[in-house]
Amino acid sequence: MGFDVQGNIPALDALRNLNVNNSAMNKSLERLSSGFRINSASDDAAGMAISQQFSADIASYNVGSQNASQATALLQVANGAMDQIDQMLTRLKELATEAASANAGADSTALNNEAQTLLTEIDRIANSTTYAGSDLLNGSFGVGVSSGGGTTVQGTNGFGGMIGMVSGQTYKFTVATSGSKFNVTVAGTMNGQSVSQTINGVVKPGANMTEQLNFAALGLTVSLNSNLSAALNGENVKSTTAAAVVFQIGTTSSANDRIGLSIGSATSAALGLSGLDLTTQANAQTALNTINTAISNLSSVQAGIGAAQNRLGYASANLSTTIQNFTAAESTIKDVDMASEMTNFTKDQILVQAGMAMLAQANAAPQQILTLFK
Repeated sequence: MGFDVQGNIPALDALRNLNVNNSAMNKSLERLSSGFRINSASDDAAGMAISQQFSADIASYNVGSQNASQATALLQVANGAMDQIDQMLTRLKELATEAASANAGADSTALNNEAQTLLTEIDRIANSTTYAGSDLLNGSFGVGVSSGGGTTVQGTNGFGGMIGMVSGQTYKFTVATSGSKFNVTVAGTMNGQSVSQTINGVVKPGANMTEQLNFAALGLTVSLNSNLSAALNGENVKSTTAAAVVFQIGTTSSANDRIGLSIGSATSAALGLSGLDLTTQANAQTALNTINTAISNLSSVQAGIGAAQNRLGYASANLSTTIQNFTAAESTIKDVDMASEMTNFTKDQILVQAGMAMLAQANAAPQQILTLFK
């Protein structure tokens, strides 16, 4: 073997191994300090792309879970208001029962006054219960209107607007006019039963004059303008769920990642309490049936809210499970195994220390050539 000082091959070999082991030790330090196996795309390009998608989905699902919680809170507000309306209906039944008895006598007027006050309060609660600026109980929440015959219904043909329609039902409008008189018949479904009601009226003068027709039997209010037209004769109008009350609970624009909510009307007209009168014994006896129907109508609305709350509860539980599983999946790709990485770090640290020692020995070996000069 020749001796030379120009090319110290053993030292170069020791330096190369030292650099390799030092890079591995630094990478282990990076992973141990960050807790991530993937800290840059060079660590695992495909793994980083997959983990970033998981991370984005997890963030979206977390917000979806918040949306579901907000929807539940909205329904709780509506349900709380209807609990008060339910109590007032119970009081109305007490008043009607008392007024329907012959012993009420002159007290009928006082009983009727209290009943009318309760009806006013029912309407006040129904029209003032809101959540984040959205009316909840006046029949406008979650219900929009579309025409089955291709005619734009809302705002035209003499119809200024409709509230209180039951979502998903089809209503048939029949309009007839004769001079200044008109009648409007609406046929639809209420609580699973086919119901129709006709209202007669007189067209009021004035281009901006409006009139409301309360179809109490269907829980529907129709606003008419002065240009009432018979163009809707035989028109089928279908109510649909409005997009404004769709709650996003998933990560895509698919309908499966959204929940639509609608709440029926709880106004006195929608409950069928229009014209309630307790001033006579006969009227009070009739009112008992009317109030019973109103209680049943309100129960149907409350049942819808309860069903929606249950659905949101299941959706929230599913979201929690999905977030947990997605987080676990992301962890298996991106997170570092601390025990395994610590083992690698210890090995590389020892190799670096050994490499430093061997590099020193390799650099010292050529100095033996100096003995030749003695």
